[in-house]
Amino acid sequence: MSILARRLMRLIETDAEALSETLEAKIMASERCTNYSRVSSEELKTLVSGIYGQLGQWLVTKTEEDIERRYTMIGTRRAEQCVPVSQLLWCIVLVKENLWDYLKNNESLENTAQIFGELEMTQMVDQFFDRAMYHAVRGHE
Repeated sequence: MSILARRLMRLIETDAEALSETLEAKIMASERCTNYSRVSSEELKTLVSGIYGQLGQWLVTKTEEDIERRYTMIGTRRAEQCVPVSQLLWCIVLVKENLWDYLKNNESLENTAQIFGELEMTQMVDQFFDRAMYHAVRGHE
């Protein structure tokens, strides 16, 4: 992994709380996540902060089994809270989009070399969230 990708991960991890707050506002405003009113703000913030705040670990050291355990638990919990699977998946999409919005709007990422680090991280993040969605749906089912 490049130094730039590591730097991006540290940047995200440092701003995890702010990212979580922005995400919570997006989820609550989304017409596609109406049943998330059944999920406590604290629960949602804890889960999302755990992803953003430990992104390096999730992308580099965690295994697919770790992702499976985490997202099966989340899917099961959302099923218990009667959150439709479509809303569960949309929430995961919002987590990813919120991250990209943050990176696009971060003023310290404007030079060309950093773009290469961002591209490497893009692939890793997409792969992570694709697996997360799959296992969350399995847990929900």
